[in-house]
Amino acid sequence: MQVSKEELLHIAKLADLEINENEIENYLANLEDILNFANVVNNAPVEGLNITIGANEAKNVFRKDEVKVFKDNDSLLQNAPDESQHMFRIPKVIE
Repeated sequence: MQVSKEELLHIAKLADLEINENEIENYLANLEDILNFANVVNNAPVEGLNITIGANEAKNVFRKDEVKVFKDNDSLLQNAPDESQHMFRIPKVIE
């Protein structure tokens, strides 16, 4: 499916993307590939197939919520970039 430069720039504006002039050809090619693949999927032969919601009929398996003590905290915290009071310390994400 052909996409014009104007359509691409309009889509980029709607998505609040900044596209440089030298990136336009690359974006056009990628968008056309995506749309062509979507067209292939839309035209796939599905006559005679059973309706399927999921890949299998598995059901949720619930387990009892139990607190378990991890015995090797030192090895676990060895990979932490920062640690405080035997816990991972992470950057603040909420003001």
